[in-house]
Amino acid sequence: MALELFMVGLIVQEMDKSLEFYRRLGLEIPEGSEQMTHVEIKMGSGLTFFLDSRPKRWDPNFVRAADSGHTEAVDNYPAVFEFYLKTRAAVEAKYAELMAFGYQIQRAPYATNFGMCFAMVRDPDGNTILLSGDLAENEVIKG
Repeated sequence: MALELFMVGLIVQEMDKSLEFYRRLGLEIPEGSEQMTHVEIKMGSGLTFFLDSRPKRWDPNFVRAADSGHTEAVDNYPAVFEFYLKTRAAVEAKYAELMAFGYQIQRAPYATNFGMCFAMVRDPDGNTILLSGDLAENEVIKG
């Protein structure tokens, strides 16, 4: 089976304004989502669309323009295209393969405190591609 796009994510400045826009666009977003920093909307196709206002929670290296003292936009990435590879080993293998091909590496594989392994690479146009897989139970970071 070919690899399929798993999630599309947007990094947003103000969750409430973004949710209002996407509701007006026609997405069914659960009530009360305005209080959340990460909102996922499952599409009929199986794809998940997410909005995240605190990417530093899962990517400690993320820098916003407002945090950096710069006036020009310096967000690390405004969109994330996630491909789910199921396991940490698969994430590490795909990361190594893409690195060997010379693609720009954004972030080496790392474990999150919610049971996932992530790695980030950039496609030829500079878009962020998030590779994800589940950690084994004994690998989950507490905290």
